[in-house]
Amino acid sequence: MKIMAGNSNLPLARAIAGYLEMPLTDASVRRFADEEVFVEIHENVRGEDVFVIQSTSYPTNDNLMELLICIDALRRASAKRITAVVPYFGYARQDRKPGPRTPISAKLVANLITQAGADRVLSVDLHAGQIQGFFDIPTDNLYAAPVMAADIQARNGGQELMVVSPDVGGVVRARALAKRLDNAPLAIVDKRRDKPGQSEVMNIIGDVKGRACIMIDDIIDSGGTLCNAAQALMDAGAASVTAYITHGVLSGGAVARVNGSALKELVITDSIVATEATAQSDKIRLLTIAPLIGEAVRRISDESSVSSLFD
Repeated sequence: MKIMAGNSNLPLARAIAGYLEMPLTDASVRRFADEEVFVEIHENVRGEDVFVIQSTSYPTNDNLMELLICIDALRRASAKRITAVVPYFGYARQDRKPGPRTPISAKLVANLITQAGADRVLSVDLHAGQIQGFFDIPTDNLYAAPVMAADIQARNGGQELMVVSPDVGGVVRARALAKRLDNAPLAIVDKRRDKPGQSEVMNIIGDVKGRACIMIDDIIDSGGTLCNAAQALMDAGAASVTAYITHGVLSGGAVARVNGSALKELVITDSIVATEATAQSDKIRLLTIAPLIGEAVRRISDESSVSSLFD
């Protein structure tokens, strides 16, 4: 087995390699003067089981091209099996046609990864479960919920917890976390606009009064919905609101928005490398998923069960 890394999230790749007690494959992933991606592998990978670690986060297109070219280089170097380890799968939110004449970009990216030569894919908390079906190769979708549940129990012992889904679409994910937290009660934030141009009205389904609310979601991008939901929960009498989000995209002024919000804390994983603003924020904390991915990589290489990680 060999572990190869692109440039999108080297700290996570090194942590995964450290968990597996093995070095990263010696390779160069660099740019020509015109920004073309060039990959050169400096050691023999013939007949090897190779895992390429690369989140397709910002800059999404550049990181996606790096992944595709790494896979192509490995295929041409006669690697036995190539697994694309994509902790954050970009374009996942474009998983259906929201209107006429729009693309399903998640399917296009799945085709690109497959055609480049990947034999299987490993990702974490895909935005929609059906994306696994977009691939014609084996695809494992890991869940960060066990890592989050352990952290929540360690930091909120003795408090009356309430798991909250920030929208109706995230209820399944919230229910799964609530089950891990000794069947904690569940609340839902119902968001709607009464009229075009008017601000959103937040309705809380469930009694959150006096509860330590744990909001759970897969992606935080601009942070607007999450911060508004946190304020609505506090207005409804919640004792505190902490958010656990797998992928901290945090684009634009999201970090400033979180810093000025009613959130007690925002906990994100290291599936996307933290920006300087994120690292300096007192309200944002990073939770590593390197052991989770590392153990899944080990089990795939050993041909043992990955699903038993979540039993």
